[in-house]
Amino acid sequence: MGQRHADAHAVLWPRYGLTVDDGDRTPLDLRELFGRDAPVVLEIGFGMGDATATMAAADPARDYLGIEVHTPGIGNLLALIGELGLTNVRVARGDAMELVHRLAPDSLDAVHVFFPDPWPKARHHKRRLIQPANVALLRDRLHPGGVLHCATDWPDYALAMSETLAADPRLSPLPATPHARPRTKFERRGEAAGRPITDLRFQKI
Repeated sequence: MGQRHADAHAVLWPRYGLTVDDGDRTPLDLRELFGRDAPVVLEIGFGMGDATATMAAADPARDYLGIEVHTPGIGNLLALIGELGLTNVRVARGDAMELVHRLAPDSLDAVHVFFPDPWPKARHHKRRLIQPANVALLRDRLHPGGVLHCATDWPDYALAMSETLAADPRLSPLPATPHARPRTKFERRGEAAGRPITDLRFQKI
């Protein structure tokens, strides 16, 4: 962790950070976490956090709860929170689905899963985040009308995502919306490698 990230972590983690422990099922009160009652967006695997910070800065009426496991990304998002003066972002460290288990049903306005690990080898596909059981849990945490937005640059994962999301009887596909999210580092990397970008948006019905 660089000095900028380390300084931000030391100063801002106590206020904006949340550690997610495996097996902890203590309900998480989002109003208490953010200090207000506002729609909440869950960002799963926010990478370096640049897109999360950009969206939160442009969308102050909603709160953004991001979760990541990699320390550099956590440090960078904390630094951005400080530099941009963001009050509507909280940063969680740990397993995303462990966090989701702690959220109340119908408590989220949106869930973003942007460029998750594609686990390209067939024997590792079971480790992919977008699986039927996980989708059902994420959908349960969305309020009716809430949106699950996934993006990937791996065509076979895009197909698997599309089939899994379409198979959920309480999710309805939404039309593609250009510029619905900021571009990410992983997106630019995929484009540079010649991989197509797929966005999938589904609404809870």
